[in-house]
Amino acid sequence: MRIAVIARVFGVLLTVFSLTLLPPIGVSLWYHDGTHTAFSAAFVITLVTGLFMWLPVHDLRQELRTRDGFVVTSLFWLVLGSFGALPLIISPQPALSITDSIFESISGLTTTGATTITGLDSLPPAILYYRQQLQWFGGIGVIVIALAILPMLGIGGMQLYKAEIPGPVKDTKLTPRIAETARALFVIYIILTVLCALGYWWAGMTVFDAVGHAFSTVANGGFSTHDASMGFYANNHAIMLVCIFFMFTAAINFGLHFFAFRNRSLRHYWRDSEFRFYAAMTFWAAVLISCYLWYLGIFTAGGSLLHGFFQVVSIGTTAGFASENFSAWPAFLPYVLLLIGIMGACAGSTSGGIKAVRVMLIMKSGLRELNRLVHANAVVPIKVNRKIVPERVTDAVWGFFAVYILSFFVLTVIVMATGEDFVTSFSTVASCLSNIGPALGEAAAHYGAVNEVAKWFLILAMLMGRLEIFTLLVLLTPAFWRH
Repeated sequence: MRIAVIARVFGVLLTVFSLTLLPPIGVSLWYHDGTHTAFSAAFVITLVTGLFMWLPVHDLRQELRTRDGFVVTSLFWLVLGSFGALPLIISPQPALSITDSIFESISGLTTTGATTITGLDSLPPAILYYRQQLQWFGGIGVIVIALAILPMLGIGGMQLYKAEIPGPVKDTKLTPRIAETARALFVIYIILTVLCALGYWWAGMTVFDAVGHAFSTVANGGFSTHDASMGFYANNHAIMLVCIFFMFTAAINFGLHFFAFRNRSLRHYWRDSEFRFYAAMTFWAAVLISCYLWYLGIFTAGGSLLHGFFQVVSIGTTAGFASENFSAWPAFLPYVLLLIGIMGACAGSTSGGIKAVRVMLIMKSGLRELNRLVHANAVVPIKVNRKIVPERVTDAVWGFFAVYILSFFVLTVIVMATGEDFVTSFSTVASCLSNIGPALGEAAAHYGAVNEVAKWFLILAMLMGRLEIFTLLVLLTPAFWRH
């Protein structure tokens, strides 16, 4: 591991990130909410720190090695989350502790959407805007965005790209050069955000709410400018439908969006095995939840369909918006929703969770083993998109699943050891590890009641979920640090 190379990368990225603190200053001045001093101070601290790290090694011209890439990718989210928390720490509103500020910042950047803040409707507009903006940058991945800039500085980017992009197959590039890939993803991301904001505005949101909710919708983050989340607009069916469409769209592999955009064709979507699997799982889960809500008489038939589909898409994409307080629904339903969220959506999207392609491969692998019990000598290959999946990929998926489940149970026990009850511990760990956001028990409304020690372990869970566990855990292996 080369400290100088890593310091140079961190210096550049922190300097770039400091620029994201300028728009909230503009919002604060526009609304005269008095928070511009907090954002200005955070901007100066972040910029000076970034320049302090970059200037001594700015002439260095060395490629990032894979080991360096893992270190930068893993530590950057923690460092960025800490600096991103500065405005929340400095600002007198919402008067958060350091722990809660870092929790809120990392929750935004990892697009988890778990919040410790109450009274959102009365917060300064600049703070509200900043939370939404954190999720927007986190959605595409700040590192992936920066990859369009780093190659111009002589820093290789493929290692970071491999560590950042989710999914079991990480070596596929959409275009020959990583910078072109990052730009293509960023352009698609911006287009989806603009269309989503226009959709919300057309459906009846104010410009401020439309932009803010578009940021968190396309990022599948779940932060809202209202305590009631999307329930604030529950009576506006047009807004709810716009939200469902863009949550689902952002949960599709951005590689498919890229090919559809380049070839001006939608055929790539339905040809993709993962998309078909995810669409089918979402549809049937939504039908099940809707029918059960109607059967219990909680909503009318129309209301059951709306809230059933909204909550399944919201939790399944790990966006985490709420149209209703689903934690108060009969126990069967909240846990089914959590399980759907743990599965997550498509790899290469802004969603969290295990990812649909992994779940699909696990199911195909299980069915193959059943066939082998009946036909011991049969050769039953596993195929995705009509191509045979190498055993190495299948083994990696099973390995990921095993480590995911083990991490989940260990973290649940640890959170319980800090004093939280089982329901709160189980649901918060599941939610943070899968970057969903909403939880049950004491955290049903918000995470403010969770004790501070538990919050630090939940921060770890959010980081592990965002980095797909292995990227972070590999730093703990002795082999990684051997030269």
